[in-house]
Amino acid sequence: MAAAGRSWRIAVRRVHLWLGLSLGLLFVLLGLTGSALVFYVGIDEALHPVARSKALTPGPGWTSPVWDRALETARSRGFDPAGKWSFEVTGEGGAVPARYYPPSAHGGHNAPRQMVWFSADGATILRIDPWGGYLMSWLYELHMELLAGETGLQIVGWSGVALLVLLVTGIITWWPRGSWAKAFAFKRDAAPIRRLRDWHKLAGVWSAGLLVVLVATGVILALPVVKATLLAPDVVPDPRSGIGSGKRISVTRALGAARSALPGATLAFIDVPGTVDAPFRARVRVPGDPHRRFPGSYVFIDRHTARVLAIHDIRHGNIGTSLNAWVRPLHDGSIGGLPVRMLAVLIGFMPAILFVTGWLHWQRRRAVRLPSMRRR
Repeated sequence: MAAAGRSWRIAVRRVHLWLGLSLGLLFVLLGLTGSALVFYVGIDEALHPVARSKALTPGPGWTSPVWDRALETARSRGFDPAGKWSFEVTGEGGAVPARYYPPSAHGGHNAPRQMVWFSADGATILRIDPWGGYLMSWLYELHMELLAGETGLQIVGWSGVALLVLLVTGIITWWPRGSWAKAFAFKRDAAPIRRLRDWHKLAGVWSAGLLVVLVATGVILALPVVKATLLAPDVVPDPRSGIGSGKRISVTRALGAARSALPGATLAFIDVPGTVDAPFRARVRVPGDPHRRFPGSYVFIDRHTARVLAIHDIRHGNIGTSLNAWVRPLHDGSIGGLPVRMLAVLIGFMPAILFVTGWLHWQRRRAVRLPSMRRR
């Protein structure tokens, strides 16, 4: 029985070792890029001062004429009216960020999007950059999909599953069979190989719980099939506008309808349709939603009549919808303000520490074992 127990632990240790050696560098890459993205907006604004926000100045909201004025400014600058716009409502003054999705040849929105920043009054375009064409968006694409589109997203997602196995096998390997004090000890006077092992052990033990949360939520974000299987959240509606007169209503009128449909909600994004049958979509934060920037509730408004076509309110969803609302804020560290975001940055460095200490320990063990193996 004891021999079987030892064999089992040895097998787990080997799985941990070879997963670490094969996926360790990917883990490092995802961790470091994730740390940089925790303060994505702040870093980008520091690199591009012209498009900074102003925290002490109120920004445009539900009734602001800025949204319609920005559309007119975009048309005067040559943006195709058939393209879709998504305006971010930051709640702050200064530049107004927006995403523009050009129409494809077949009437879809699969062409690369443009990031556009308007002046506070919507009358001027301050900055235009293609998504992925500037540092922070490039880091985002690297972190999410390894710059390889859908294929990269699948690689990141399923590698995340393997990384969860790596973390779990590490905990199993460490789990003490005797003294807990010994399991948490760091022997400063021990041989270098033992100190490396202790550094690796303690770094892994103290960060494992948070790393599991970050990796698991990353898997859910990258793999819709996993999210559907584990959480099964309610499907967000996808209604179509009626034929109408062909003339689109103003953004402010659409927002007025959305505000009446979900009173008390905070506006986060307003999507202005480009195609004939697409509706306006207001993305809003209702009380209890943990994510301020990317909340999970929506109001869909007919582009011709301002009629509310559908409402997706996470407060009325199933348990999977409620759990899904926590995935992104847990992953990006936005759930607890600045202290949690700082902790998320530090945790992002842990895969690098674990990989370096684990690799050095493995190399030293090989150096010790090789001479004895040769003498045999």
